[in-house]
Amino acid sequence: MSATPFVFSVLILQLLFASQPCHRFLAAAADGRWQLLQKSIGVSAMHMQLLRNDRVVVFDRTDFGPSKLPLPNGKCRNDPSDTALKVDCTAHSVEYNVLTNTFRPLMVQTDVWCSSGAIMPNGNLVQTGGFNDGERRVRTFSPCSTCDWQETPNGLAAKRWYASNHILPDGRQIVVGGRRQFNYEFVPKTITANTFSLPFLSQTSERGVENNLYPFVFLNVDGNLFIFANNRAILLDYMKNKVVKTYPTIPGGDPRSYPSTGSAILLPLKNLKAAAIQAEVLVCGGAPKGSYVQAVRGKFIGALNTCARIKITDPNPQWVMETMPLARVMGDMILLPNGNVLLINGAGSGTAGWEMGRNPVLNPVLYKPDNKIGTRFETQNPTTVPRLYHSTAALLRDGRVLVGGSNPHAFYNLTGVLFPTELSLEAFSPAYLDTKFNNIRPTITAPKSMSGIKYGTKLTVRVVITGKVAKNQVSVTMVAPAFNTHSFSM
Repeated sequence: MSATPFVFSVLILQLLFASQPCHRFLAAAADGRWQLLQKSIGVSAMHMQLLRNDRVVVFDRTDFGPSKLPLPNGKCRNDPSDTALKVDCTAHSVEYNVLTNTFRPLMVQTDVWCSSGAIMPNGNLVQTGGFNDGERRVRTFSPCSTCDWQETPNGLAAKRWYASNHILPDGRQIVVGGRRQFNYEFVPKTITANTFSLPFLSQTSERGVENNLYPFVFLNVDGNLFIFANNRAILLDYMKNKVVKTYPTIPGGDPRSYPSTGSAILLPLKNLKAAAIQAEVLVCGGAPKGSYVQAVRGKFIGALNTCARIKITDPNPQWVMETMPLARVMGDMILLPNGNVLLINGAGSGTAGWEMGRNPVLNPVLYKPDNKIGTRFETQNPTTVPRLYHSTAALLRDGRVLVGGSNPHAFYNLTGVLFPTELSLEAFSPAYLDTKFNNIRPTITAPKSMSGIKYGTKLTVRVVITGKVAKNQVSVTMVAPAFNTHSFSM
């Protein structure tokens, strides 16, 4: 077969195009390559979000003391309620430009520590909650080269710290849980502006430990929300505030939510034309029950080495257990364009929390969901940078995975600690970006820009592939950019 262009017509919400930028590779092999992009961006990447203009918004927290990146033009943040610095002339957020490998400081006013967010239909990042003066804030960041954070006081009906967000079909976000918040609400606020009780969150909270924070939330194909906390899940009709299904506890009963901190992902939907579309959730890693208490006492329990997979659309769903090649807590699960899952970052023992992680897991692992059990995991080349508590990862549009952060203790401690605060950015390039695949890597030739792309309309995408391909093996994948923090991509 030749380089005849293939034409696909797809119904699309958002589709973005970019060529791959060039950066210096540090290591190369068939099992993925690592690149050091920036030795320091001055801020530890505790939260990360890719925007539609190939910029990535990164931020940590405002009560860390001074960062290593000054605000421009003598600008300072004046915050009488800040617990570290009342006047702070350093940045705690940056915008990273993927295509130019540059960054600029941003000004976030209130404390975004352990907050949440999601991209809205207009492409804006709407970000919620945090600590102290930030716990009821709603912040907006618009994708433009000069934009900065805008904040709305009392934009939330309840204080949200360690909550999870999800974009809904009607364009709103739902904000679920948080510390001592056994409820959910919607952003932007409606006229009622209420919170809605969710007893499931109080039922899954362990006294003194919790283990149900940053719940894993996914939109099911029936329009209801799959909500996982601690070691089990429900299906919630959020419009009626009614639990429509209760899922079984994961075999073994170990917690997977923060601070035990496994990760979870909704696997790609493949049977979209079937009468009954099937959806599956994968939950991997975490810390065994009791790990947090033991870590406080200086004993670091080995992380879980299991994954649990469940068909959430089945009438009688059951968890299927699998064993990972590397035990991992505080790892991130990133959905790749080819349908595989990347497990990256994390520790081999301990739990989330200050100085509570040990044995960094430097090797990413690929999970191939379509393979047979026993052949789904593939260990990748290691990084040299430990990424423990408060590390992040996000898929970029060129197919690489951006990796940053790691702040396993309070403040910007760069020396004198077991694992220093990490200010660098790296990129991991999966094997599909190897040069040997260049001749079958598609080049998008039309449309030339995003200007003609409209919601709910048919779009023709033209690509050229120079090598020989089987047309029946060509497919189109669309990936929604996720808000990543604390081992969960929302």
